[in-house]
Amino acid sequence: MQRIAAPADRSLLIIDDDIAIQTSLSLLFRKEGFAVRVADGPFDAFEVITEETPELILLDMNFSVDTSGDDGLRLLRRLRERLPKVPVILITGWGSIDLAVAGMKAGAKDFITKPWQNEYLVQSVRTALNLAKVTPVSTSRRQLDQQFRFDNIVGEDPKLLAILTTIGRVAPTDAPVLITGESGTGKELIAEAIHQNSRRSHQPFVKVNLGGISSTLFESELFGHVRGAFTDAKTDRAGRFERAHKGSIFLDEIGDLDPASQVKLLRVLQDRTFEPLGSSKSRTVDVRVICATNRNLEEMVHQGHFREDLYYRINLITVRLPALRERPGDIPLLASYFVDNLKVIYNRPDLRMSPPALTWLKNLPLPGNIRQLKNGVERTVLLTTSNELQPDDFEQNLMPGRESVSTAASSLPDVGSMTLDQMEYQMIQRAMVFHQNRVAKVARALGITRFALYRRLEKFGIPYTEE
Repeated sequence: MQRIAAPADRSLLIIDDDIAIQTSLSLLFRKEGFAVRVADGPFDAFEVITEETPELILLDMNFSVDTSGDDGLRLLRRLRERLPKVPVILITGWGSIDLAVAGMKAGAKDFITKPWQNEYLVQSVRTALNLAKVTPVSTSRRQLDQQFRFDNIVGEDPKLLAILTTIGRVAPTDAPVLITGESGTGKELIAEAIHQNSRRSHQPFVKVNLGGISSTLFESELFGHVRGAFTDAKTDRAGRFERAHKGSIFLDEIGDLDPASQVKLLRVLQDRTFEPLGSSKSRTVDVRVICATNRNLEEMVHQGHFREDLYYRINLITVRLPALRERPGDIPLLASYFVDNLKVIYNRPDLRMSPPALTWLKNLPLPGNIRQLKNGVERTVLLTTSNELQPDDFEQNLMPGRESVSTAASSLPDVGSMTLDQMEYQMIQRAMVFHQNRVAKVARALGITRFALYRRLEKFGIPYTEE
């Protein structure tokens, strides 16, 4: 056991029985300003932590001829019991999917395979240390707005403020973030806020709707292709990951990925390398990954529909967005915000919401959440001549084809007379006829994304034309 001193205020413990690895990692982190201690194995490691508590531990997974990783997992569990607040990053030359998952389940913050990329390893260590910091929690929207850029996020509900506080804390790190919530809850806005408040804010923010990319186009879209890779590939084309280099990439609807695409995505997230379609030359990419889904990924993992290793790779931080019905007090604020924007867009400076209209909207069930509210408000503004919007205006335009909220039940089929699929099919058919097959308008009317509508049109065999 040896001590490598350094003029630093961050302490790091490296546990590895290979002297070459010890030396290489020690030199790397000394240059980065860390004070480094090293240990050959469990006995030396506990001697070190008896003398002082490191701020982070880099732990090798094997200390014998056995390369199963069981040595490292046993030591990890003991370290977590002794130092529950100290982040541990696993590092091994015998990486496997099962070992990575077992390590993350046991409490590791990341899993790095040898040979490592210095920049990515240092980034992972700094991210883990930043997330381990205890930061004061802001209690008001005004305090949050003074500290962070949340320009387009409207609301003061305590649930939303807790989410914004979390975002403010994790945005400066490079931690992968998984945003969950129902459709229309504002997942893309949250992803943008994470990027805007990160150190990458002046670099690209690339959005990818995975639900709208077929499995045959997945590699070309995300990783690009070289000339001649397929029939229509007449020039080289950069993929989304390459375009997001040094910035952030937002992978929306990640729960819709098929198993083969999940494997390809896992590789770039784990190794930060990829090959463009038709090329055998690997490229390295430096990106912050933010994912979103309206599906229950944990349940999908249990059902075998989503890879467990990919799930643990993307959800170091999970943010669940509440449905609008869970924060009804924010509905009037959102409606007023939309009207204020529409005043300018449609040159109606005297446009305003009446107090009864705000109350009516607050009590309205909005299954399409913020997206449904925004579309309903804009439709009402377009179709109403009065400058003061009343409940009747919204009742006619927010729910077209329905006379009133109280008569809604009478327009529905009897229970048991129709399945949900049949109802969905009929509603889409009616919307397509009403909007003359204009897919974008149909999607807005139904409160879903255009790509989600495409999937349903294909599911039900409803013909459509590309816009």
